[in-house]
Amino acid sequence: MELALESLGLIAGSRSLPLDFARLARAAGVRRIVCTAVEGETDPAIASLVDDLVWLNVGQLGKMISAFTSRGVKQCVMAGQVAPKNLFDLRPDLRALGVLMRLKEKNAHSIFGAIASELKKDGVELIEATPWLASLMPQKDFSLGPKISDAQKADVEFGFRIAKEISRLEIGQTVVVKNGTVLAVEGFEGTDNCLARGGELAGKSGGAVAVKVAKLNHDMRFDIPCLGAKTFEICAAAKISTLALEAGKTLLLERETCAELAQKNKISVITVA
Repeated sequence: MELALESLGLIAGSRSLPLDFARLARAAGVRRIVCTAVEGETDPAIASLVDDLVWLNVGQLGKMISAFTSRGVKQCVMAGQVAPKNLFDLRPDLRALGVLMRLKEKNAHSIFGAIASELKKDGVELIEATPWLASLMPQKDFSLGPKISDAQKADVEFGFRIAKEISRLEIGQTVVVKNGTVLAVEGFEGTDNCLARGGELAGKSGGAVAVKVAKLNHDMRFDIPCLGAKTFEICAAAKISTLALEAGKTLLLERETCAELAQKNKISVITVA
């Protein structure tokens, strides 16, 4: 894929990923970035990193598409989260309402896939952001913090199998396990709440193992598994001992801060495949 594009659209969600993407895309030679940002979700700091910024509410699909088409944008990417609750709190415009009414199942992949189809109807192709984000994606044999024990390794392998299965069923992408027992499965509440719940169920001694994966044949154009400093802080508060992420398919943001948190709180971080 050509990284040094003349013009690129950015559908920006929350947290630091949209900011990281804008910096990396610019460094790779993208000359013009047109960004749509979500009110109450996207960090306003994105304004200093893009050339054109359009604020909108979740559900304003028509406005989002016209932001790109009116500026001659032919390709765009998605980066950053939109809180799951906002998918139900949204007030859809007519175009979004039509999309939602056609969907039998409403999960991240079906909704974002439908958005991609609507963009394509108007000549805008939704492409993967991963080529620009390669430096943020740990590969095989990556690790932070203390070396894991044999017992933790066994729980990682067990958790990986379970996480792959729940992701296949479109339930979630994260599980928390301990001593071969599933404590928490990510659902609608998202990764952070799953980690907190799993840590609480592990008991006062803590020691749970969390595993984050991508689903089988994951469409990397959207909903890329993503962890950052906040995730590590939640793991520390929940006394989670090990955090495993799928190699080459999970983004790790704020890596220096994450490394410090892993060392300070004795959290073993590894990649798994």
